[in-house]
Amino acid sequence: MGTDTGADTDAGAGADTGTGADIPAEPAERARVAAFRSRIGVTSLIDVHTHFMPERLLAAVWAYFDTAGPLIGRPWPIGYREDEERRLALLRGFGVRAFTSMLYPHKPGMARSLNDWSADFAARTPDCLHTATFHAEPGAADDVRRALDQGARVFKSHVQVGDYDPRDPLLDPVWGQLADAGVPVVTHCGSGPVPATHTGPGPIGAVLARHPRLRLVVAHLGMPEYADFLDLAERYPGVLLDTTMVFTGFVEATAPFPQAELPRLADLGDRVLLGTDFPNIPYAYAHALEALEERTGLGPAWLRAVCHDNAARLFGLRR
Repeated sequence: MGTDTGADTDAGAGADTGTGADIPAEPAERARVAAFRSRIGVTSLIDVHTHFMPERLLAAVWAYFDTAGPLIGRPWPIGYREDEERRLALLRGFGVRAFTSMLYPHKPGMARSLNDWSADFAARTPDCLHTATFHAEPGAADDVRRALDQGARVFKSHVQVGDYDPRDPLLDPVWGQLADAGVPVVTHCGSGPVPATHTGPGPIGAVLARHPRLRLVVAHLGMPEYADFLDLAERYPGVLLDTTMVFTGFVEATAPFPQAELPRLADLGDRVLLGTDFPNIPYAYAHALEALEERTGLGPAWLRAVCHDNAARLFGLRR
Protein backbone atom coordinates (compact mmCIF):
# COMPACT_ATOMS: atom_id res chain seq x y z
CA MET A 1 0.00 0.00 0.00
CA GLY A 2 1.15 3.55 -0.65
CA THR A 3 1.71 6.47 1.65
CA ASP A 4 -1.60 8.22 0.97
CA THR A 5 -3.38 9.03 4.23
CA GLY A 6 -6.74 7.97 2.86
CA ALA A 7 -8.30 11.40 3.36
CA ASP A 8 -12.02 11.44 2.64
CA THR A 9 -14.29 14.37 1.97
CA ASP A 10 -17.70 12.67 2.26
CA ALA A 11 -19.97 13.95 5.02
CA GLY A 12 -19.89 11.74 8.09
CA ALA A 13 -17.45 9.24 6.64
CA GLY A 14 -15.11 12.16 6.02
CA ALA A 15 -14.99 13.23 9.65
CA ASP A 16 -11.59 11.56 9.98
CA THR A 17 -8.71 11.91 7.56
CA GLY A 18 -7.10 8.58 8.38
CA THR A 19 -3.99 10.20 9.80
CA GLY A 20 -4.67 9.23 13.41
CA ALA A 21 -4.59 12.88 14.43
CA ASP A 22 -8.33 13.39 14.14
CA ILE A 23 -9.73 11.05 16.81
CA PRO A 24 -12.59 13.02 18.39
CA ALA A 25 -12.83 13.67 22.11
CA GLU A 26 -14.63 10.80 23.83
CA PRO A 27 -18.05 12.44 24.46
CA ALA A 28 -18.30 13.60 20.85
CA GLU A 29 -17.38 10.20 19.48
CA ARG A 30 -19.70 8.37 21.84
CA ALA A 31 -22.49 10.60 20.55
CA ARG A 32 -21.62 9.71 16.94
CA VAL A 33 -21.68 5.99 17.71
CA ALA A 34 -24.94 6.33 19.64
CA ALA A 35 -26.47 8.18 16.69
CA PHE A 36 -25.36 5.37 14.36
CA ARG A 37 -26.91 2.75 16.64
CA SER A 38 -30.13 4.74 16.71
CA ARG A 39 -30.25 5.05 12.92
CA ILE A 40 -29.93 1.30 12.39
CA GLY A 41 -32.18 0.36 15.31
CA VAL A 42 -29.86 -1.39 17.78
CA THR A 43 -29.04 -0.59 21.38
CA SER A 44 -25.65 -2.33 21.26
CA LEU A 45 -22.97 -3.62 18.90
CA ILE A 46 -20.96 -6.85 18.67
CA ASP A 47 -17.43 -6.43 17.33
CA VAL A 48 -15.76 -9.70 16.33
CA HIS A 49 -12.36 -8.22 15.47
CA THR A 50 -10.79 -6.31 18.35
CA HIS A 51 -7.33 -6.81 19.82
CA PHE A 52 -6.42 -7.43 23.44
CA MET A 53 -3.16 -9.22 24.24
CA PRO A 54 -0.35 -9.18 26.80
CA GLU A 55 0.92 -5.64 27.26
CA ARG A 56 4.50 -6.39 26.14
CA LEU A 57 3.25 -8.04 22.96
CA LEU A 58 0.81 -5.23 22.24
CA ALA A 59 3.60 -2.69 22.74
CA ALA A 60 5.70 -4.61 20.20
CA VAL A 61 2.79 -4.64 17.75
CA TRP A 62 2.35 -0.88 18.17
CA ALA A 63 6.07 -0.33 17.68
CA TYR A 64 5.87 -2.28 14.43
CA PHE A 65 2.97 -0.11 13.26
CA ASP A 66 4.93 2.99 14.27
CA THR A 67 7.74 2.04 11.92
CA ALA A 68 5.33 1.21 9.05
CA GLY A 69 6.93 -2.23 8.72
CA PRO A 70 6.89 -4.41 5.59
CA LEU A 71 3.48 -5.95 6.37
CA ILE A 72 1.97 -2.45 6.58
CA GLY A 73 3.59 -0.49 3.79
CA ARG A 74 2.31 2.96 4.81
CA PRO A 75 2.11 5.25 7.86
CA TRP A 76 -0.38 3.77 10.33
CA PRO A 77 -0.66 5.75 13.59
CA ILE A 78 -2.44 3.91 16.40
CA GLY A 79 -5.72 5.65 17.18
CA TYR A 80 -6.38 4.28 20.66
CA ARG A 81 -3.01 3.95 22.35
CA GLU A 82 -4.45 3.51 25.85
CA ASP A 83 -3.99 1.12 28.72
CA GLU A 84 -6.17 -1.97 28.91
CA GLU A 85 -8.80 -0.60 31.31
CA ARG A 86 -9.16 2.56 29.26
CA ARG A 87 -9.59 0.57 26.05
CA LEU A 88 -12.26 -1.56 27.67
CA ALA A 89 -14.04 1.53 28.92
CA LEU A 90 -13.97 3.06 25.44
CA LEU A 91 -15.51 -0.01 23.78
CA ARG A 92 -18.21 -0.26 26.43
CA GLY A 93 -18.88 3.47 26.09
CA PHE A 94 -19.51 2.91 22.38
CA GLY A 95 -22.19 0.37 23.31
CA VAL A 96 -20.16 -2.71 22.33
CA ARG A 97 -21.73 -5.53 24.33
CA ALA A 98 -19.37 -8.30 23.16
CA PHE A 99 -15.95 -8.28 21.54
CA THR A 100 -12.90 -10.49 20.99
CA SER A 101 -9.27 -10.53 22.10
CA MET A 102 -7.70 -11.28 18.73
CA LEU A 103 -4.11 -12.34 19.42
CA TYR A 104 -1.72 -14.32 17.29
CA PRO A 105 1.81 -15.78 17.33
CA HIS A 106 4.35 -14.56 14.81
CA LYS A 107 6.49 -17.68 15.31
CA PRO A 108 6.17 -21.22 16.71
CA GLY A 109 6.21 -21.74 20.48
CA MET A 110 4.00 -18.77 21.40
CA ALA A 111 0.45 -20.02 20.99
CA ARG A 112 0.01 -21.91 24.27
CA SER A 113 1.15 -19.04 26.48
CA LEU A 114 -1.00 -16.59 24.49
CA ASN A 115 -3.98 -18.89 24.94
CA ASP A 116 -3.38 -19.07 28.69
CA TRP A 117 -3.28 -15.28 28.87
CA SER A 118 -6.45 -15.03 26.82
CA ALA A 119 -8.27 -17.55 29.00
CA ASP A 120 -7.43 -15.43 32.05
CA PHE A 121 -8.48 -12.25 30.24
CA ALA A 122 -11.84 -13.79 29.30
CA ALA A 123 -12.38 -14.96 32.89
CA ARG A 124 -11.93 -11.42 34.21
CA THR A 125 -13.70 -9.75 31.27
CA PRO A 126 -17.17 -11.31 30.93
CA ASP A 127 -18.10 -9.32 27.81
CA CYS A 128 -15.08 -10.66 25.92
CA LEU A 129 -15.66 -13.68 23.70
CA HIS A 130 -12.93 -16.09 24.83
CA THR A 131 -10.40 -16.04 21.97
CA ALA A 132 -7.52 -18.42 21.20
CA THR A 133 -4.94 -18.92 18.46
CA PHE A 134 -2.44 -21.37 16.94
CA HIS A 135 0.59 -21.62 14.67
CA ALA A 136 1.73 -24.29 12.22
CA GLU A 137 3.88 -26.40 14.55
CA PRO A 138 3.93 -29.99 15.82
CA GLY A 139 1.90 -29.17 18.94
CA ALA A 140 -0.80 -27.17 17.14
CA ALA A 141 -3.54 -29.76 17.50
CA ASP A 142 -2.80 -30.16 21.22
CA ASP A 143 -2.79 -26.38 21.68
CA VAL A 144 -6.19 -26.08 20.03
CA ARG A 145 -7.68 -28.96 22.02
CA ARG A 146 -6.38 -27.42 25.24
CA ALA A 147 -7.85 -24.02 24.32
CA LEU A 148 -11.20 -25.60 23.47
CA ASP A 149 -11.18 -27.37 26.83
CA GLN A 150 -10.49 -23.99 28.46
CA GLY A 151 -13.65 -22.65 26.84
CA ALA A 152 -12.42 -20.84 23.73
CA ARG A 153 -15.34 -19.60 21.62
CA VAL A 154 -13.44 -18.13 18.68
CA PHE A 155 -9.92 -18.53 17.23
CA LYS A 156 -7.63 -16.20 15.33
CA SER A 157 -5.44 -17.40 12.46
CA HIS A 158 -3.09 -14.80 11.00
CA VAL A 159 -1.68 -16.37 7.87
CA GLN A 160 0.10 -13.15 6.92
CA VAL A 161 1.92 -12.37 10.18
CA GLY A 162 2.47 -16.02 11.10
CA ASP A 163 3.82 -16.67 7.60
CA TYR A 164 2.55 -20.22 7.52
CA ASP A 165 0.71 -22.18 4.88
CA PRO A 166 -2.84 -22.99 6.05
CA ARG A 167 -2.54 -26.20 4.01
CA ASP A 168 0.39 -27.38 6.17
CA PRO A 169 -0.31 -31.01 7.22
CA LEU A 170 0.40 -29.96 10.81
CA LEU A 171 -2.76 -27.86 10.65
CA ASP A 172 -5.06 -30.45 9.11
CA PRO A 173 -6.14 -31.81 12.54
CA VAL A 174 -6.57 -28.21 13.76
CA TRP A 175 -9.03 -27.34 11.00
CA GLY A 176 -10.76 -30.66 11.58
CA GLN A 177 -11.16 -30.01 15.31
CA LEU A 178 -12.55 -26.54 14.70
CA ALA A 179 -14.94 -27.79 12.04
CA ASP A 180 -16.18 -30.57 14.34
CA ALA A 181 -16.59 -28.17 17.26
CA GLY A 182 -18.35 -25.55 15.13
CA VAL A 183 -16.09 -22.88 16.61
CA PRO A 184 -15.41 -19.95 14.27
CA VAL A 185 -11.88 -18.98 13.29
CA VAL A 186 -11.27 -15.39 12.19
CA THR A 187 -8.59 -15.71 9.53
CA HIS A 188 -6.46 -12.99 7.96
CA CYS A 189 -5.97 -14.76 4.64
CA GLY A 190 -6.39 -11.90 2.15
CA SER A 191 -3.37 -10.17 0.70
CA GLY A 192 -3.98 -6.76 2.28
CA PRO A 193 -2.33 -4.55 3.23
CA VAL A 194 0.50 -6.28 1.32
CA PRO A 195 0.74 -9.85 -0.01
CA ALA A 196 2.56 -12.55 1.95
CA THR A 197 3.74 -16.00 0.97
CA HIS A 198 0.49 -17.83 1.70
CA THR A 199 -2.20 -15.15 1.46
CA GLY A 200 -4.91 -15.01 -1.18
CA PRO A 201 -7.91 -17.26 -1.83
CA GLY A 202 -5.96 -20.25 -3.11
CA PRO A 203 -4.38 -21.65 0.07
CA ILE A 204 -7.38 -21.15 2.34
CA GLY A 205 -9.68 -22.32 -0.46
CA ALA A 206 -7.85 -25.65 -0.43
CA VAL A 207 -8.45 -25.88 3.34
CA LEU A 208 -12.17 -25.29 2.81
CA ALA A 209 -12.29 -27.95 0.11
CA ARG A 210 -10.93 -30.43 2.65
CA HIS A 211 -13.00 -29.10 5.58
CA PRO A 212 -16.19 -27.71 4.02
CA ARG A 213 -18.01 -27.43 7.36
CA LEU A 214 -15.37 -25.09 8.79
CA ARG A 215 -16.78 -21.85 10.21
CA LEU A 216 -14.20 -19.57 8.65
CA VAL A 217 -14.56 -15.83 9.19
CA VAL A 218 -12.60 -14.05 6.46
CA ALA A 219 -11.11 -10.92 8.04
CA HIS A 220 -11.28 -7.59 6.17
CA LEU A 221 -13.76 -9.08 3.65
CA GLY A 222 -10.66 -10.69 2.10
CA MET A 223 -9.14 -7.32 1.14
CA PRO A 224 -8.10 -6.77 -1.62
CA GLU A 225 -9.33 -10.02 -3.24
CA TYR A 226 -12.91 -9.17 -2.32
CA ALA A 227 -14.61 -10.91 -5.24
CA ASP A 228 -12.64 -14.13 -4.77
CA PHE A 229 -13.58 -14.39 -1.11
CA LEU A 230 -17.22 -13.64 -1.90
CA ASP A 231 -16.95 -16.64 -4.25
CA LEU A 232 -15.78 -18.80 -1.35
CA ALA A 233 -18.61 -17.56 0.87
CA GLU A 234 -21.14 -18.41 -1.84
CA ARG A 235 -19.60 -21.86 -2.29
CA TYR A 236 -19.31 -22.80 1.41
CA PRO A 237 -22.21 -22.01 3.77
CA GLY A 238 -19.88 -22.00 6.80
CA VAL A 239 -17.82 -19.10 5.48
CA LEU A 240 -18.50 -15.67 6.95
CA LEU A 241 -16.78 -12.31 6.41
CA ASP A 242 -15.93 -9.45 8.74
CA THR A 243 -15.93 -5.79 7.75
CA THR A 244 -12.70 -4.79 9.48
CA MET A 245 -11.38 -1.51 8.02
CA VAL A 246 -13.20 -1.97 4.71
CA PHE A 247 -15.03 1.12 3.35
CA THR A 248 -13.03 3.52 5.56
CA GLY A 249 -11.23 6.38 3.88
CA PHE A 250 -7.94 4.81 4.92
CA VAL A 251 -8.61 1.63 2.92
CA GLU A 252 -10.68 3.09 0.10
CA ALA A 253 -7.65 5.15 -0.94
CA THR A 254 -5.69 2.03 -1.91
CA ALA A 255 -8.01 -1.03 -1.88
CA PRO A 256 -11.57 0.17 -2.53
CA PHE A 257 -14.40 -2.32 -2.32
CA PRO A 258 -15.82 -2.74 -5.85
CA GLN A 259 -19.25 -1.17 -6.16
CA ALA A 260 -20.26 -3.95 -8.55
CA GLU A 261 -19.87 -6.48 -5.71
CA LEU A 262 -22.31 -4.73 -3.34
CA PRO A 263 -25.32 -6.83 -4.47
CA ARG A 264 -23.41 -10.00 -3.60
CA LEU A 265 -22.47 -8.54 -0.22
CA ALA A 266 -26.13 -7.68 0.34
CA ASP A 267 -27.19 -11.24 -0.50
CA LEU A 268 -24.68 -12.56 2.06
CA GLY A 269 -26.04 -10.21 4.71
CA ASP A 270 -26.70 -13.00 7.20
CA ARG A 271 -23.00 -13.99 7.08
CA VAL A 272 -21.30 -10.62 7.40
CA LEU A 273 -20.02 -9.53 10.83
CA LEU A 274 -18.87 -6.20 12.21
CA GLY A 275 -15.12 -6.01 12.80
CA THR A 276 -13.00 -2.92 13.41
CA ASP A 277 -9.40 -3.77 14.46
CA PHE A 278 -9.81 -1.57 17.56
CA PRO A 279 -7.52 -0.23 19.02
CA ASN A 280 -5.07 -0.53 16.11
CA ILE A 281 -6.85 1.85 13.74
CA PRO A 282 -5.66 5.22 12.40
CA TYR A 283 -9.09 6.90 12.58
CA ALA A 284 -12.08 7.12 14.91
CA TYR A 285 -14.15 4.03 15.74
CA ALA A 286 -17.22 6.04 14.73
CA HIS A 287 -15.74 6.54 11.26
CA ALA A 288 -15.66 2.78 10.63
CA LEU A 289 -19.39 2.55 11.39
CA GLU A 290 -20.37 5.65 9.42
CA ALA A 291 -18.30 4.55 6.42
CA LEU A 292 -19.95 1.12 6.47
CA GLU A 293 -23.35 2.80 6.48
CA GLU A 294 -22.66 5.40 3.81
CA ARG A 295 -20.48 3.51 1.37
CA THR A 296 -22.59 0.36 1.21
CA GLY A 297 -25.98 2.08 1.15
CA LEU A 298 -27.49 -1.29 2.12
CA GLY A 299 -29.86 0.13 4.72
CA PRO A 300 -30.72 -0.33 8.40
CA ALA A 301 -31.90 -3.95 8.25
CA TRP A 302 -28.63 -5.12 6.66
CA LEU A 303 -26.62 -3.04 9.13
CA ARG A 304 -28.58 -4.40 12.11
CA ALA A 305 -27.72 -7.92 11.04
CA VAL A 306 -24.06 -7.09 10.44
CA CYS A 307 -23.49 -4.99 13.57
CA HIS A 308 -25.37 -7.18 16.03
CA ASP A 309 -27.76 -9.95 15.03
CA ASN A 310 -25.47 -12.21 12.98
CA ALA A 311 -22.80 -12.35 15.69
CA ALA A 312 -25.44 -12.77 18.40
CA ARG A 313 -26.74 -15.82 16.56
CA LEU A 314 -23.25 -17.18 15.84
CA PHE A 315 -22.18 -16.99 19.48
CA GLY A 316 -25.55 -17.74 21.05
CA LEU A 317 -25.85 -14.36 22.76
CA ARG A 318 -29.24 -13.37 24.11
CA ARG A 319 -30.66 -9.95 23.39
